[in-house]
Amino acid sequence: MNRKQWQMWTVRIAFFIVFFWFGITKVLGASPASQLVLDLLAVTLPFFPSHEFLIFFGTIEVFIGVGFLFPKFTKIAIVSTFIHLCITFLPIVLLPHHTWISFGVLSTEGQYIAKNLILFAALWGLWIDYQDKIQ
Repeated sequence: MNRKQWQMWTVRIAFFIVFFWFGITKVLGASPASQLVLDLLAVTLPFFPSHEFLIFFGTIEVFIGVGFLFPKFTKIAIVSTFIHLCITFLPIVLLPHHTWISFGVLSTEGQYIAKNLILFAALWGLWIDYQDKIQ
């Protein structure tokens, strides 16, 4: 493998680790993010049963993570991750009591969400690499 291939596999493995780990903790009921997820669910989809949603959401995260390990599923993994990351930014606007301490000062949860900008950048790199390969 050349340097670019190593770089792309490093990013893929990092996405796998993060999504699999965070997803499995939701499925097992051990995620520290569960309350934030449930509070967002109450604002956006209040009719959806919360326990089932956490399992569903965690399972989706696990599948997204696994998708990054198989180049055949790159497009699905990237698009799913993009949608997921967009959703993760909703608490910044919809749950400001969770994400802001004061104007311009993010809470721990808010900082956790803001760091997803780095994931967007890495995802963009994978998308460009994917586009280069299919042309």
